[in-house]
Amino acid sequence: MTLSLFLLISVIIVALAFDYINGFHDCANSIASIVSTKVLSPRQAVLFGAVLEGTGALLGVNVAKTIGAGIIASDTITLQVILCALLTAVIWNLITWWFGLPSSSSHALIGGLLGSAFIHAGLDPINFAVLIEKVIVPMFGSPVVGFVIGFLVMCAFLRMFYRMKPDVINRRFKRVQLIASGLMALSHGLNDAQKTMGVITMALVTGGVLVMPQGEFYIPVYVKIICAITMALGTMSGGWKIIKTMGSKIIKLKPISGAAADFAASSIVLAASAFGIPLSTTHVVSTSIMGVGTAIKGSSIRTNIIGNIVTAWVLTIPCCVIMSIVLYSILRHIPH
Repeated sequence: MTLSLFLLISVIIVALAFDYINGFHDCANSIASIVSTKVLSPRQAVLFGAVLEGTGALLGVNVAKTIGAGIIASDTITLQVILCALLTAVIWNLITWWFGLPSSSSHALIGGLLGSAFIHAGLDPINFAVLIEKVIVPMFGSPVVGFVIGFLVMCAFLRMFYRMKPDVINRRFKRVQLIASGLMALSHGLNDAQKTMGVITMALVTGGVLVMPQGEFYIPVYVKIICAITMALGTMSGGWKIIKTMGSKIIKLKPISGAAADFAASSIVLAASAFGIPLSTTHVVSTSIMGVGTAIKGSSIRTNIIGNIVTAWVLTIPCCVIMSIVLYSILRHIPH
């Protein structure tokens, strides 16, 4: 086995590990609300989420194209660059999972790519226009939009059903919440699984296994299927520490508030996916829940938990850039 083939296989294995970890790390985005409100049991919820996550992963390629060829020019990097980026994202996801912090897998991967690409070839491989438009602006804008839409949806629900008794509302909204959670799982698969698709395709091009037509970047069908299955399996393994944070530590969710948060978040993620924006679903879901909590009662939000979450958001990209630079400094002496 040649060194180049060994590196390519290593990249694909680590990429699928990232996809799997992304599944259990971010499964809270889609199923935390239905678990915390007891609409489904934890076992039923993860199976429900896994099926829809896998389905969503097969429904588009716009985000995969952004990751695979939009932010970093794939023809100017090496397999070592991609490997370091993936290792960084995996390490960061495991660290934040251990502490129960819903950080962004997307930003961890992008930070890893930026760090290793920079130390390999300077600023030349980085497309700053795409980086600003599809990463930096959404990174700051999407949490605000998530909060506002979550607040507005919850206000609308409260206005529409204010005459009903709380127990009647929550009983009826259990079915509505199931639909909303299903949309959230579908949108998460559509956005997050595509990031791994883009990285694997980038690696196949860099390794000379896949040749792209001039000026084009496409995702092979077999890459889509493998990534969809891997994320679904990751979702089925659960991520109970983060589910607890998302489902009860920010605010105590009820079926009506869980449905409002999921409808708000899924609408944003679906729109972002259509425009090829690798959005942080974690940011959007978290702030949608905050918006819902504010609409109900602002004092119900637990600010100490929010502070920990925001700290993880702020630190993700810079920490992953630094971590990736360190990893590449170690691995750069491996022959290309």
